[in-house]
Amino acid sequence: MMTDSNSRIGLVLKGAAMGIAEVVPGVSGGTIAFITGIYETLIGSIKSIGPGALAGWREGGLKGLWLAVNGDFLLWLLIGMVVGILCGVIGVDYLLTHFPEPLWSFFFGLILASAIYIGRQIPHWKLSTILAVVVGAVGAYVLTTLSPATGSLHPGYVFLSGVIAISALMLPGISGSFILLIMGMYTVIIPLLKDILGLTDLSGLSTIVIFACGCLTGMVLFSRVLSWLFSSYYQLTMAVMTGFLIGALNKVWPWRNTTALLDKNTQQIHNIADAEQLSTFDPEQIKLLTETNVLPAQYWGDAPMVVACIASFVLGLLLVLVLSKLDKS
Repeated sequence: MMTDSNSRIGLVLKGAAMGIAEVVPGVSGGTIAFITGIYETLIGSIKSIGPGALAGWREGGLKGLWLAVNGDFLLWLLIGMVVGILCGVIGVDYLLTHFPEPLWSFFFGLILASAIYIGRQIPHWKLSTILAVVVGAVGAYVLTTLSPATGSLHPGYVFLSGVIAISALMLPGISGSFILLIMGMYTVIIPLLKDILGLTDLSGLSTIVIFACGCLTGMVLFSRVLSWLFSSYYQLTMAVMTGFLIGALNKVWPWRNTTALLDKNTQQIHNIADAEQLSTFDPEQIKLLTETNVLPAQYWGDAPMVVACIASFVLGLLLVLVLSKLDKS
């Protein structure tokens, strides 16, 4: 069990960084976990949550169970993630509203540097690893270009969306919230969750419970798949993750024109043809669904802020360097 206060502080900081990343659509906390050196420990700890933990319970009671699931590690990381999410909801939401271009540039630099960092962990490059990078990059790119499907309240689809969303969250690259958008479930789960938390309508509680069960199932199962991949096909797995990050860059390009959005008030999806049509919507009452990448000269925004974007991009690169230097314990 971890007792060193510096290790705990380091875990809280790493968890906070992961939480902030998860607030941003298209940015995964798994990326932060990897570049800070805790990814495999995290996957192994999640994997230990299950029937195997019962052996620890039988041998040592609560203390044995806590040790079996690496409870100290998960607790302090979770505390950091909660802090990061709370800070991110306030700070990142403000930046996305008022300074989206520099913020996306920052994450573009962070993810690009992360791809380089992960790629450098592959000791021997050969044809198979190069092909794995290509497959990962193409797969991630295709995901970022998909149009949202129509959501469903069918229990099986709700459960499946939970399984897939939590699995995506555990991978570096694409966030779970983005996968929910692609599956059409973001507009189903988020409003239900808000109603339940606000105690305004509890009729969707069963749907949220089914979704949560899907998340729990996906977390337990996919952590085992990832653990097996790391132990059996380490270099290929790292190569696919490197490619996945490269492909995910399409989602965080700083200059993007909206092609489809969700009106939060009416829950209606609108296709956007030009900047004039976009200006008719309240920025605080919409959720962007699909966008197309453009050069600064074709950008519909008020100003491309090229200088600020370059500075933010460099800052993202430097942050990866700083995070990678944190204690790996």
